[in-house]
Amino acid sequence: MPHHPVNPEHRFLSRRQFLSRCGMGMGALALNGIPELVAAAGSGTDALNPLAPRHPPFPAKAKRVIHLFMNGGPSQVDTFDPKPELTRLHGEKLPKELKTERPTGAAFKSPFAFNHYGQSGLEVSDLFPHVGSCADDLCVIRSMHADVPNHEPSLLLMNCGDGRLVRPSMGSWVTYGLGSENENLPGFVTLCPGGFPIQETQNWQAAFLPGVFQGTYVDPREDDPRKLIAHIERKHVRDDAQRQQLDLLRDLNERHLAERQRDARLEARLQSFELAYRMQMEATDAFDISREPESVRAMYGTGVQARQMLIARRLVERGVRFVQVWHGAGQPWDSHDDLEKNHRRLAKECDQPIAALLKDLKMRGLLEETLVIWGGEFGRTPTVEMPKAGTNQGRINGRDHNHYGFSMWLAGGGVKGGYVHGATDPYGFQAVEKPVHVHDLHATILHLLGFDHEKLTYRYSGRDFRLTDVHGSVVKELLA
Repeated sequence: MPHHPVNPEHRFLSRRQFLSRCGMGMGALALNGIPELVAAAGSGTDALNPLAPRHPPFPAKAKRVIHLFMNGGPSQVDTFDPKPELTRLHGEKLPKELKTERPTGAAFKSPFAFNHYGQSGLEVSDLFPHVGSCADDLCVIRSMHADVPNHEPSLLLMNCGDGRLVRPSMGSWVTYGLGSENENLPGFVTLCPGGFPIQETQNWQAAFLPGVFQGTYVDPREDDPRKLIAHIERKHVRDDAQRQQLDLLRDLNERHLAERQRDARLEARLQSFELAYRMQMEATDAFDISREPESVRAMYGTGVQARQMLIARRLVERGVRFVQVWHGAGQPWDSHDDLEKNHRRLAKECDQPIAALLKDLKMRGLLEETLVIWGGEFGRTPTVEMPKAGTNQGRINGRDHNHYGFSMWLAGGGVKGGYVHGATDPYGFQAVEKPVHVHDLHATILHLLGFDHEKLTYRYSGRDFRLTDVHGSVVKELLA
């Protein structure tokens, strides 16, 4: 007779348990490449909470990031890179041959005037007069360049550091390294009105990092927080009853997890259950801009762009580590035709809210430790795009994609304000002075957050991966 009661579950072994127990456990060696939930990024890692706040290895100027993504590729020569030579050559063939994605025609001058702003005299087009009023806080990079002139790979390159392979997004790397400062909200939030953009959730994916570091998607078109986030409000269960249910579920899941050697994917899923519960406590407040004073809401203006900029400030104020704010789910800035009308409409939607965000962060003492990034996945050609049958509707008034040279700007978080870095050629086509690749931008962002981009790694499939792959250099001229 056995001395202990028989537990039927002990008669069944998982594949992992079988490998661990057979042949002195040699079969389990093949599993050693599976990463742990949290690698040793930074110090003070709390293994029970992968989003626990952590200190970076080096002194950091920035503690959080707001990435303003102008989806589709805004034109650099119509926003932050004035080119008088285009005006002089308007309607004529450029002296240099351009390697463009599709046939282009003559030089196309900007329909917008440029003005000097601030003590720095930074030149900004009249598309962004409100942003121009913040000129002395802007660090404009006029010499950005990417790899290809296609949306899909360029979106992934800008967001994930690789245009083709499945890689963790920048926001995932940042939260993996730093955790979050608020356990009741996600560490990484993506605001994208109207649904998913091209490449959908890959733009904020965790890839081979544990799923807890993936961006949490929110569609900010709704102004009621109860509609903004599904199931945020409990209608039929009391707080204590729901807590009892979750405690029971947690106990069952912990048992399930222990039998599977604390699998990272399962661990992340269980963390998401707890986070969802905690969000019911705080998310309603964080996403409810009606709680802001009327004067603050008036400063941001009206419309979905104003709403999501204000939400972004409320999120970082509450400890969210990385917030990405998209300008539309399609490619709204992809002005192959009617550029003047479309760019003017788009800029009007976001100019006042962006400036309000910068000023609001500054007034609250948050801008010094918040890195704000503005830009798209690439720029546009200085020449007019020639229409084909079925495209551009026969109008010769737009610009094609251009990855050889485009503009982005940074603000706050330890960057040099009122500064212009690099230059494109006289026509605004190609970066020719102090070129900055997307990998260099990522390396600089991580540096500002206190990381050596070559050492913030995650071991997967027998190799150490990082955001910048095997490329990138910190652009020290951008640092204050």
